[in-house]
Amino acid sequence: MKSEKTPEKLVYRLEEISRLAKLDHGTIEAWEKEFYFLHAGQTGSGDKIFRKKDLAIIIRLKELLEKKSLTLAGAKRKIEEEFGIKTSAPVHPDRLKKVLYQIRDQLQEIASSLEKDSKKI
Repeated sequence: MKSEKTPEKLVYRLEEISRLAKLDHGTIEAWEKEFYFLHAGQTGSGDKIFRKKDLAIIIRLKELLEKKSLTLAGAKRKIEEEFGIKTSAPVHPDRLKKVLYQIRDQLQEIASSLEKDSKKI
């Protein structure tokens, strides 16, 4: 007798994820919005696809929420810990603004030097 095993693939369609995790599409899509670490891609025809890691995360999320009765925040922390997902500390807006201004200035310098070079030609 064969046990139902997860097929080894690089990517899975939303329908496959739904069947394997025994979750409806809406739940998976809601989790995709809730948890920044779930990364659905899209095929040329617009179908959602997920990586193997995303499937493992979805199955673990289901277990944490249903069997362990964790909250969404608790499940998120547990997934980050178990899967080694690093959360970055929020950047202060003033610091971000300063970096963006520096990048803008550097890009303007590059554009200016390119204009000078094109005039020489």
